[in-house]
Amino acid sequence: LWMFFSRYEPQTDIPPDVETEQDRVFFIKAVAQFMATKAHIKLNTKKLYQADGYAVKELLKITSVLYSAMNTKGMERTEVSEEDSSKFKFDLGSKVADLKAARQLASEITSKGASLYDLLGKEVELREARTESIARPLEINEAEKMMKIAIDNILEQVQKTNDMLNNVALDEANLEARIEKRKLELEVSQKRLQTLQSVRPAFMDEYEKIEEELQKQYSSYIEKFHNLSCMEQLLDDHRRTEQEMFEEAANILHLMQNRLKEEEQNLLKSGNNDDSDMEIQEDEGSDSEGEERQTMKQRTAMETKVQG
Repeated sequence: LWMFFSRYEPQTDIPPDVETEQDRVFFIKAVAQFMATKAHIKLNTKKLYQADGYAVKELLKITSVLYSAMNTKGMERTEVSEEDSSKFKFDLGSKVADLKAARQLASEITSKGASLYDLLGKEVELREARTESIARPLEINEAEKMMKIAIDNILEQVQKTNDMLNNVALDEANLEARIEKRKLELEVSQKRLQTLQSVRPAFMDEYEKIEEELQKQYSSYIEKFHNLSCMEQLLDDHRRTEQEMFEEAANILHLMQNRLKEEEQNLLKSGNNDDSDMEIQEDEGSDSEGEERQTMKQRTAMETKVQG
């Protein structure tokens, strides 16, 4: 409100003090009276004092007048020559800071007006309590009693604080003593470790000898294990070869048996021929008997080979 009023009338005698309630009431009444007499703008003082949305509507009455004046002034400037227009040209860049300040002031005015409205809403209750407190006679004995109670509470808190400080000091001393003790124990342990590292144990020579013997035994074990594995592999190969030879001989024997069976069947079929054939067979009997003997000899020879 003061910003708009100062823009409308820069040379004004109205004080802008709004710290107390009376100053705020006087300021709003003076501004409303001035705007009513000079600008013929009627403002609602109650709505302005509430500092809410209705107060903004009242402020729009002043801003509309200022805005129309700026537009009228801008139209007059367009009629001025180029030199005058360049001389009196409105620099918007220089007014950015003023615009930000105006926005900040507007937000502050709104927030303060809202808080003021809330406080004024509680004024009725507070007024009664304030009046009652002022009207009540002051009892010196009761006030003295309350002061003593407050002093005792403060002294008790001070005593507790001192006790806590003393306890902190004792704890600090105990911790320092423990730290020193741990440091001494650490030094003793380090010295003992150094002595143990520097002294050679009595059983170390025997341990090294046993370790060498163990290494030799391990090497011998590895060699024997390797030889045993090779021998087992060779034995498996030999058994596999024998099995293959036996299977091959069995297959050959089976083939020979099948061939002999076929020859016998052929001989039986040829025995059913006529007498002329029998005579021819008698003549050739000696030859067939020789052949049968020869085949029997071959069969026995093959069986002996297979069995071998």
